[in-house]
Amino acid sequence: MSQKGHRRPRLKLLAAVSALVLGGGGVAVIAGNANAGQDAGRTGEATATIDCPDVGDELKDVPDQARGEVDENLAQLDVQVADAYRQLAAGQVRKQEVPKDALLGRLRDQRSATINRVSDAIGRSAGRPVGLDALSGCSMKEAPAEADPQTDPAADAAAAAAPAGDPNAARSIGQKRGPAQSDFVSIDKVRPNVKAPAAGRGASTGSFSSQCGRNENGHFNPDNVIVAPGVSNGAHHMHDYVGNASTNAFSSNNSLAASGTTCGNGDQSTYYWPVLRLRDGKAEKDAQAPGGGQDANVGTILRPKQVTIDFKGSPVGKVREMPRFLRIITGDAKAFTNGTANANASWSCTGFEDRQLKDKYPVCPKGSDVVRTFSFQSCWDGRNTDSANHRTHVAFQDKNGRCPKGFTAIPQLVQRIVYGVAPGARFAVDSFPEQLHKPVTDHGDFINVMSNGLMAKAVGCINSGRVCR
Repeated sequence: MSQKGHRRPRLKLLAAVSALVLGGGGVAVIAGNANAGQDAGRTGEATATIDCPDVGDELKDVPDQARGEVDENLAQLDVQVADAYRQLAAGQVRKQEVPKDALLGRLRDQRSATINRVSDAIGRSAGRPVGLDALSGCSMKEAPAEADPQTDPAADAAAAAAPAGDPNAARSIGQKRGPAQSDFVSIDKVRPNVKAPAAGRGASTGSFSSQCGRNENGHFNPDNVIVAPGVSNGAHHMHDYVGNASTNAFSSNNSLAASGTTCGNGDQSTYYWPVLRLRDGKAEKDAQAPGGGQDANVGTILRPKQVTIDFKGSPVGKVREMPRFLRIITGDAKAFTNGTANANASWSCTGFEDRQLKDKYPVCPKGSDVVRTFSFQSCWDGRNTDSANHRTHVAFQDKNGRCPKGFTAIPQLVQRIVYGVAPGARFAVDSFPEQLHKPVTDHGDFINVMSNGLMAKAVGCINSGRVCR
């Protein structure tokens, strides 16, 4: 069902609720476990987090009239999980025994009640979904701990004494819980692994680019209007925005269409992705804010050196125009706990971009910059501008460049974001607290707000083999 023009009820999560998230990637340190990974084997420590099934990803069909209520409850599930991580992390900071069974039991009960509300909302307009109640339970998951955590005994003592929800305590824990050493690899140790489909007869070989800047305007927020519309801090991590100048959790199709843009060609589309931060221990402007320090995302936000936004064609035929307000997410912000079925992270270094990493951060040699590349789905079902799980209305082409049956080729958005990072400097992508800043969780979001005329120009350039900038 098309979501064009659909407006969803607003839900304002109170800052007090967001403040419950006590950082550290929602993690605790369990001493003495030498089997949790190569770093754990070296340091004797592992990072524990809570692994919960992704309810939103299982929703294939939600009636329009139920979407607002469903969105609110899916956002509430994220808050419940974040609160559970806070309790786990706070207990470990205080060197106390964490009642894991009781913690997981309370979380299961909370999730069960919320999932029932989701089912009830859908059931009032369509058939009540079957099997969602099986998604209530969560489990513990371990990963290697940060190899060289930043330590500050005074800050640790203050965190231990602080009340639950204190943002300074959250930031203290967050400073110690970054990616593990095993999450990084030298790019020169990676073999070339990029192989694009060969262009066949009738391929659309042109391209169209929008020049939208590097977020010089400082457009940041921890919202996600696609996944959590109407919810403040719906992402629990900070996003960089270029293009549409007004995008936040409460944007509607009408407000996006009325907004200004940072794109020089008048492209009003919304392009956004999680910020990248140096793990330098410094207090960023959001150090005590939701999406920042309160959600264990700490350190200096890096401004990209370069952002390129290109739309490319199909190797097997022509492309058709995207509908206005088409929404696409690529990658999975919860891939560490969800698994990699929907992951689409691509990390590399300038001069080495024939080597792409999905689950590792690159260590670039001197003179080379870190590169993130998002190659979005380029097949559309021809009907819907969104879907219940924000995935099934679009698809990737296969290895030969063909779309699945029932889908048609549209221009493929390729975003390339370049950062200057000193050799050896630790960095991490912002993430949901429980995802531990893992590189595999990287993702990008896009709402097409090009005018029909501009989209027609883009498709004309692509299909005729021209390069338009």
